[in-house]
Amino acid sequence: MNRMFSSRLFWPVVMLLVLFTINLVAFPGFFSLEVKNGHLFGSLVDIARNGAPTLIIAVGMTLVIATRGIDLSVGAVCAIAGAVACSIILGSPEPGSIGTVAVAVIAALLIALVLGLWNGFLVAVLGIQPIIATLILMTAGRGAAMLITEGQILTVNSPPFKVIGSGFVLGIPVSVVIAAVIFAAAALLTRRTALGLLIESVGINPEASRQAGVRSRGLLITVYTFSAFAAAIAGLILTSNQTAADANNTGLFIELDAILAVVIGGTSLAGGRYSLLGTLVGALVIQTLVTTVYTVGIPPIATMVFKAAVVTAVCLLQSPTTNATFGRWRRSLGRGRPGTRTAERASVS
Repeated sequence: MNRMFSSRLFWPVVMLLVLFTINLVAFPGFFSLEVKNGHLFGSLVDIARNGAPTLIIAVGMTLVIATRGIDLSVGAVCAIAGAVACSIILGSPEPGSIGTVAVAVIAALLIALVLGLWNGFLVAVLGIQPIIATLILMTAGRGAAMLITEGQILTVNSPPFKVIGSGFVLGIPVSVVIAAVIFAAAALLTRRTALGLLIESVGINPEASRQAGVRSRGLLITVYTFSAFAAAIAGLILTSNQTAADANNTGLFIELDAILAVVIGGTSLAGGRYSLLGTLVGALVIQTLVTTVYTVGIPPIATMVFKAAVVTAVCLLQSPTTNATFGRWRRSLGRGRPGTRTAERASVS
């Protein structure tokens, strides 16, 4: 019981269950699932599909934050990736060709890797603070996306490209499958190899890690590159789902949702230990909260207020002061149980 209360996942899971309960009361068929034309549909499926881009970005953000950094440019990278892909598709004589879509996707991902390398170079080599280094791309990235689209919303009619955001594979949304693959790959690489330990080491004490032989520069460049790569995939999903590249709105504020998901999941912004499973729960909390706002009938404009309230509540419940208070309360209950004092006196004697 003590381990359960002390776990950083306890309160996020409780918050997720509370949100599920509210949705179930407002909409009794919330947990129902049905199959139409071989595809799985339902509120839970919608939460997973709509939350997939946030989870993908949050996975990369988790590793960046674990190194005591931050990446504010992921939203701009989403917009750039979508703009590049749609520009290539529209400029091709065969926009509905699988080959054209493959070239567009690969080009978008390669550009994202270059942008990630740029962020990593500024942070690891030039020593610029991560919040400033990524703020540069956050500001300039939207402008770059506007230049690529020439200030227009590029609408594409390409069935293969649409599959990325709204298609299904074996009845499951493609975006959910992509998010699951990225999450599983990141978990395996960081928890089944020494990579996760090295990331935590750099986050706890970069100088000590360097003196111990850890190549912190290369590690930092890697995590920022991966973060940009994940953001590009999320951007392609968002753009495909909208069937249009909107430089102004694609990925807008998604960096905040990703950071909130990481914080809710228990990863410290001070760097060091992190939890990818916690990030998964945090992303589900964020998306379920958005769904709850719509289900209950609250105006969508108030969504940010409720996000702030949920994050504040979870962070307060996870704080050391709150954990210490709960610890004292549990100990006081234990001392008040029959037979406990007898056992304590026996142990003393």
